[in-house]
Amino acid sequence: MSSPAILCLLLISLILFSTPAVGDDALTVYEALQQYGFPVGILPVGVTSYELDTSTGEFTVYFNETCTFNIDGYDLKYKTTVTGVVSTDKITNLKGVQVKVLFLWVSIVEVSRDEDELSFSVGIASANFPIDSFVESPQCGCGFDCVNGVGERKSGEFNRTRFVSSS
Repeated sequence: MSSPAILCLLLISLILFSTPAVGDDALTVYEALQQYGFPVGILPVGVTSYELDTSTGEFTVYFNETCTFNIDGYDLKYKTTVTGVVSTDKITNLKGVQVKVLFLWVSIVEVSRDEDELSFSVGIASANFPIDSFVESPQCGCGFDCVNGVGERKSGEFNRTRFVSSS
């Protein structure tokens, strides 16, 4: 092979292997989450597309509109664009996801997994939940009970723990 042909193949290979994972052959965002050790239920139903740079873990998730719902007394809001960095058992630099604590909306900035528990951090406080509480994805607008619209689980218990100081 000539030098220009080798250079062309090298450039094509670099482009193919450095682009974000999107398209028809790519995993769904929920399948991608599972590859990093997270359950599908940390994202609501309704993702329209996503980008994931597998070399850095940087991701962007897109919704058509802001997604809000209530689960067991927690009001949650996913903005139209959610970004962050994912690695095995950890999501950092999270932007676009908020939880209402008392009367204030605060951003969830990190999610980590420790065995069978997920920890959601808002910076100065965090809350831990059993991972089996996230086996299904909630629906925008109604959470898990779209028939009655109250946002509570149909079966099982969320076993929530209030946000507590991390210090």
